Amino acid sequence: MNIGTLYLPNTSLFLAPMEGVTDQAFRLICKQHGADMMYTEFVSSEGLIRDAAKSTNKINILKQEKPIGIQIFGNNVTSMCQAASIAQKHNPSLIDINCGCPVRKVVSKGCGAALLLDLDKLVSIVEEVVKCVDVPVTVKTRLGWDDQSINIETLVLRLQEVGVSAVTIHARTRQQMYSGNARWEYLSKIKKNKNIKIPIIGNGDIRTIEDAKKMIKECRVDGIMIGRGAIGNPWIFENIKNNNEKSKTVNDICKTIKEHLELACNILGEKNGILSLRKHYSRYFYSISHSKDFRIKLQTLTSKKNITECLNNIIDNYDCKKDY
Repeated sequence: MNIGTLYLPNTSLFLAPMEGVTDQAFRLICKQHGADMMYTEFVSSEGLIRDAAKSTNKINILKQEKPIGIQIFGNNVTSMCQAASIAQKHNPSLIDINCGCPVRKVVSKGCGAALLLDLDKLVSIVEEVVKCVDVPVTVKTRLGWDDQSINIETLVLRLQEVGVSAVTIHARTRQQMYSGNARWEYLSKIKKNKNIKIPIIGNGDIRTIEDAKKMIKECRVDGIMIGRGAIGNPWIFENIKNNNEKSKTVNDICKTIKEHLELACNILGEKNGILSLRKHYSRYFYSISHSKDFRIKLQTLTSKKNITECLNNIIDNYDCKKDY
């Protein structure tokens, strides 16, 4: 699969950009477990052009993360072009434009999925960004704002015309948020349109090998993007690649958390690294019975040494040969 000048294996597996989740440490963990391509958390164009620390920190990427895209969002052509140019200086593999985030604080500013209410504006922003950077530009979007305005096929054709190199489609409307089932039939319809030549990456409801196989078989997408299904389960990428839904022991989980913790502390410093892990514990131990007590304890610990000791104690007090 070619995304502009970027070559990726056929049916590549992508880690979705997720605010507050896909920081550098988590990206590296997913990379170790088979993610073919990743993205930064989405970055405000207005924050980037104002050199806001929260925004600029998000676009720091490491050589070993590549291929990686920097995702930006906004609703002003000039700001988006300036932000894309700033992002390009960090040598990403591509620039991705978020046109699908459904959360109120983003939509209320006319960004993310709000752009689906004005396709002319959306396309004009994307067209200008394509012109002002030298790396491929891709778009992540949704089916439409609601059931009465599903316009994804028209949008993909228009984006292709202005030079977009690939489109990722979360197969829900903004109105659906993350509820209900992803509507993969729209992915199939787009892939059957012979006028659409650019890669289409499918997103939504990929949590198991069977989900991935079904999307590939039914929709014929060029790649699969995994978001919530990877939180607490970075092994999903290698499971899909190996066609083996291998369960993880407590030992496997604790070992990965220790690696995640080490990366986070090295990148963010011990205090912030520890804080960044707290959102992940419940998902890592989601399938482990009777895990509430040690999940609560991990949330309260404030030193890497104590967290590591707690994880070692969990291993010692569970039958690590058993899958939970």
